[in-house]
Amino acid sequence: MKKKTVVDIITYLFIILFIYASVNKLVDYDNFSTELGKSPLLTAFAGWVAWLIPVVELLVVVMLTVPKWCLAGLYAAFSLMTMFTAYIVAILRFSDYVPCSCGGVLQNMTWNQHLVFNIVFVLLALAGILLHVPEPRQKTPLNPSAV
Repeated sequence: MKKKTVVDIITYLFIILFIYASVNKLVDYDNFSTELGKSPLLTAFAGWVAWLIPVVELLVVVMLTVPKWCLAGLYAAFSLMTMFTAYIVAILRFSDYVPCSCGGVLQNMTWNQHLVFNIVFVLLALAGILLHVPEPRQKTPLNPSAV
């Protein structure tokens, strides 16, 4: 399989994941915000984090859909998934209370399953970054030497 095809598949998976996750958070905003407020790590920031996370997820989707920004989008997806994974590890290791702020299908996962899911997506983002083939530059009157 060509590198570009693999990167395209990874990109589409992230687009689906982040659209699904952000829409679920926004549709069930009250529950998402309430559960974040119960998090021992996010209580003080729950109000703005509840808006920030879905907005950032949607911005990453936009980045992933624009070929020129796709690599930056993969880095952003990698960063988000790494942060989400670190949050799960911190909650599982250091908290007696484990809030559930995920919606939809992800809500039905145990925290350990969610951790594995996130690690898989961290690795997918890393693979996408490593396999990413830059878009060829177009010749223009201002850039006649582009290949």
